[in-house]
Amino acid sequence: MRAAEILRNPAKDKLARGEVVASMTVRLTRGVEIAQIAKTAGFDMLYVDLEHSPFSFDTTGQICLACLGVGIAPFVRIPDHRPETVARVLDDGALGVIAPGVGSAEEARAIVEAAKFPPLGTRGAGGPYPHLQYRNFPAEEATAAINDATMVIVQFESAQTVDRAGEIAAVAGVDMVLIGVNDMLASLGLAGQYEHPKVREAYEQTIEACRAHGKHVGVGGLSSRPQLAAEFVRLGARMVSTGTDIQLLLSAAADKAKQVREIKI
Repeated sequence: MRAAEILRNPAKDKLARGEVVASMTVRLTRGVEIAQIAKTAGFDMLYVDLEHSPFSFDTTGQICLACLGVGIAPFVRIPDHRPETVARVLDDGALGVIAPGVGSAEEARAIVEAAKFPPLGTRGAGGPYPHLQYRNFPAEEATAAINDATMVIVQFESAQTVDRAGEIAAVAGVDMVLIGVNDMLASLGLAGQYEHPKVREAYEQTIEACRAHGKHVGVGGLSSRPQLAAEFVRLGARMVSTGTDIQLLLSAAADKAKQVREIKI
């Protein structure tokens, strides 16, 4: 068996077929059970949010490893752009990174270089890898398979970055642009105004730029506006971040409590 036969990225495969990827964000649940729950619920990927949670690298790696075991794609939103941070989460089992606050092609290129092994980047070898079930393969074969499966997602969080969508999408190795609507609106002084025309303009501009370079667009920050997220999918976006485990748990719990309160006695 070859390395490429063992290692598949379910999210990347689905994108290649033109299908929409459903993602959930993990900020609360530290147990590896979250991987199976996400898989059973029907998610294609989850990402551990190291930018906005106190999770350790150890916890993150355990969740990523559990995801690999059940066939759901594990990603990590990194807390910074340092090459050692990128390499560490990938070595621990992630199949991709989400880099927040990318504002230029140079920054995007640096993330790609940190995420990819030579000749595509500068990531240092550290096998055997959990992605390959800790099997030993020739170094060239192993790194080629991991390079192919590993995705780089850059996050747009300001109107100024949207204006650079073309040059950032053109960077070789960038697979997707995820628009962070909340931070983008805040940068415009429009916090919380999800229906503002500038949101649609940002998606239209980014989708057009990514389409021109064969890249994908993800919808972020619209978990409370599913109809708006659906509109952007119809425009061409192909990944939807549905919200955090905190939101999902609280929403379901609130519904159950409401059902009991409404019982007539």
